Amino acid sequence: LAEGNDWWFHAKNMPGSHVIAKTGNRELPDKTCLEAAALAAYYSRAGGDEKKNLSEKIEVDYVQRKALKRVPKAAPGYVIYHTNYSITVEPKGEI
Repeated sequence: LAEGNDWWFHAKNMPGSHVIAKTGNRELPDKTCLEAAALAAYYSRAGGDEKKNLSEKIEVDYVQRKALKRVPKAAPGYVIYHTNYSITVEPKGEI
């Protein structure tokens, strides 16, 4: 379960799993940011399943949990956000 200052990562504009980076109210280390983004990219539609074409680079959005808003009556897991960061990474299932 994510808390307000934890970070949420998700591949931009495509279905996939989100990744939560727990911070314990500390700053997010660069290495953790890159690893979380790579995992989110891997577990997206464009990620690393053998049945898919592995994309070289995938854009991943990330934002603090407190900036996410649930949409009433939307599908489970559907959220919106307005102020986010983006990073382009290679998908990696193992870090």
